[in-house]
Amino acid sequence: MSADDTIPVELAGRWRSNVVLKRDVFSTVERGFFTTDAGPVEAVLRRIDITPWWTFAIALHFLRREARALAVAGTLNLAPPLLFAGRRVLVRGWIDGLPLQLARPNGDRDYFRSAKRALRALHRAGITHNDLAKEQNWLRMPDGRAVLTDFQLATHFSRRHALFRLAAYEDLRHLLKHKNRYAPHWLTAAERRMLGRKSAPTRIWMATGKRVYYWITRGIFNFTDREGGGPRLVNDVPLLTARLKQHPFVRDAAIVAFPDRRTGTGLYAFVEAQAKEAVLLDYLSAGSPKAPERLQIVEALPRDNSGQVRTDILQLVAMNQIDLIGPLISSDTEKELVARIVSGRQNLRDRFAF
Repeated sequence: MSADDTIPVELAGRWRSNVVLKRDVFSTVERGFFTTDAGPVEAVLRRIDITPWWTFAIALHFLRREARALAVAGTLNLAPPLLFAGRRVLVRGWIDGLPLQLARPNGDRDYFRSAKRALRALHRAGITHNDLAKEQNWLRMPDGRAVLTDFQLATHFSRRHALFRLAAYEDLRHLLKHKNRYAPHWLTAAERRMLGRKSAPTRIWMATGKRVYYWITRGIFNFTDREGGGPRLVNDVPLLTARLKQHPFVRDAAIVAFPDRRTGTGLYAFVEAQAKEAVLLDYLSAGSPKAPERLQIVEALPRDNSGQVRTDILQLVAMNQIDLIGPLISSDTEKELVARIVSGRQNLRDRFAF
């Protein structure tokens, strides 16, 4: 057994992992069960005990910031509750919600009203999130309300001074950017004006610091954050997809990324084809870039009404988050198709039922 497969020492006897949700150079995030005084509960673990040594100091700083923020935000019903905070681990409650890029609340006025209320409650508690430009940090609950997650960059202010007001302004502006994407006709005149007014520090950051940030994260660490997919999703997937579609027995293909405890980021290909999986993997292995870690032949790819492949559903299959697929299904026909894809999936580390 590798070090990556061990339970953190601080959680010995209290943690059982089911699936890796995300892995980067700052932490590994896993979903599983945590044993509390009242018994086991579904939870999420962030661990930094297996991060590279050169990012450990930053990872530790992020872990402590998240613990401080969740200790407050988690009690307000707008963020996961903090269940355990250790030296190198943090356990938060599991929230049965979908990230914004999967939930896609098109035209959903009530969702964005809920998001604004959540943000106001967070700011009243003296906390700014500071990372709300990422859609994956906004969740949509089954009842339609908004919940926030991933508080690694959050700040807990003791006073509402100028720096707090600036950070709170940027939190709200990022929310409005998402509203402009999914429900633009519900933007008020004041919100439209706010969208066009970046704060002075933000303008300076975008012109200077952001370029340095990209140089360090993408150039030195080779870390590209595209919904957690990393550089392989950005650089390799277009080439691999095009190569698959050139095969005479392939009708169509879609490739998504999934986090892996050992390799960091793996690729999962779903292929409409009259061919064996091993044949297509050999075909891809003969070229460059590296072939996907998983390849599954499917009778058909799920598509929306416009014919676009439902990569949101395929992403959840690849990540073993199959218990979250239900709310995304739009018809009985699609449900039957997706059920067959789920039953034939290649990534079998989960214990969740569809």
